[in-house]
Amino acid sequence: MSVSSVSSRLAWKDISWQDPDGGKIILHGVLPTIVYPRKLRPDYEWHGLGLLESEDIVELWVQEEKDEAESQGVNRSHALISGGTMALYLDELIELEDIPSGRFPDPEPRRVHRLAERHNRPVYFIEPSFDDEEWEEHMLKEAKEVSRWRKLLGLISLGGKWRKRVKKNIFEAKKPPKGISANFASASVLAATWWDLSEWLIGETVSKSRNDRFAARLRGALADLRKTYNDDACLLVPLATPWRHQIISSLDLLPEVEEITSNETDSDTSEEE
Repeated sequence: MSVSSVSSRLAWKDISWQDPDGGKIILHGVLPTIVYPRKLRPDYEWHGLGLLESEDIVELWVQEEKDEAESQGVNRSHALISGGTMALYLDELIELEDIPSGRFPDPEPRRVHRLAERHNRPVYFIEPSFDDEEWEEHMLKEAKEVSRWRKLLGLISLGGKWRKRVKKNIFEAKKPPKGISANFASASVLAATWWDLSEWLIGETVSKSRNDRFAARLRGALADLRKTYNDDACLLVPLATPWRHQIISSLDLLPEVEEITSNETDSDTSEEE
């Protein structure tokens, strides 16, 4: 499924990509720190989970849960005082009524990860580990791009850039499904603005390089699932809603499959949130 067949990058429906070798990858758009109502959660069968993160993300989620148990809202407070695009995003997001937001760990990715654990579904961490030389080189390029003097000067006027981008992204907003607060549309605009400015910091070239590598590893994860489920294999990938179009564009290029194996999941008896 190509990007051109999707009307808006802020559309609410998940995007499905069919691999010519068999199986499909479903990109499940999420809005960071927001608890999704059931109508926005996947209601289809999937066999494995692809996280566009490194293995360390699970340890971070567990730590954030411990921190929240000790002091509710501590992670949100830390994010707000840390500055940058996430602080701008949260500052406006938490003002929206009827939106359960500012939650850590990120509710929807964590929820589907727990679901994978509970049903012993394979989990694939798509971001390579730091001992991967190619990825280490990518991270150095990303750090170099962020530290360019023009970007550093741009951070001074980040608030102005934020407001301009919000005004632009409003035109991409889509009305949420029936029964869901209209403020979810506003939240999607804020999420898109956060994403756009985050991408601006690392630059288009570095961003595309990352997306192409991720696409190759996503195809590798699906190939691993096909060993069990054949052409019915379905890989669920939760990611920031506006990021989906970029990943689809990289998948459409049919990058060579990069072999990747799943991490074993531990049984989790907790109920789905």
